[in-house]
Amino acid sequence: MKVDIKERERLIGVYRDGYRAVVDALHGVSEEELSAKPGAGKWSAREIVHHLADSEMTAAVRLRLLLALDRPTIHGYDQDLFAEKLHYDRPHEASLEAFRYARECTAQILERLSEQDWLREGTHTEAGPFGVTQWLETYATHAHSHARQIVEAIGLARSGRSGAQ
Repeated sequence: MKVDIKERERLIGVYRDGYRAVVDALHGVSEEELSAKPGAGKWSAREIVHHLADSEMTAAVRLRLLLALDRPTIHGYDQDLFAEKLHYDRPHEASLEAFRYARECTAQILERLSEQDWLREGTHTEAGPFGVTQWLETYATHAHSHARQIVEAIGLARSGRSGAQ
């Protein structure tokens, strides 16, 4: 999968902007709002922040494997199991910082890749062929999608319409 240089630069910019989008979504949030779930089976804003940290650290390792190893196997993971087993009810601040710095370190790598690096590929256990370009297309908007979920969860909490606690 080949993406032109302008589109790649745009996607890296979107990727870099993800942390800002999440911080903006959390602006002024109370502890009660952080914990409010927008409905049954939905994550609270706090849980979304923990998911973003776990996902970003996983994504960072995936990119490094793609760049450093020949045709690596990229393993999927069960995000709901992570949420269940990794104590997503804990304070969110360290996870927000882990997300921030994992993303920043990875963005610095992305900005330095050669054309050959962008062609590197491995195999994802759930999605099949998975390359560096697909990695960027997957993760560029990931934080923005979750920032919108955070805004929704907080908005429902503020309106008193949140679901199960």
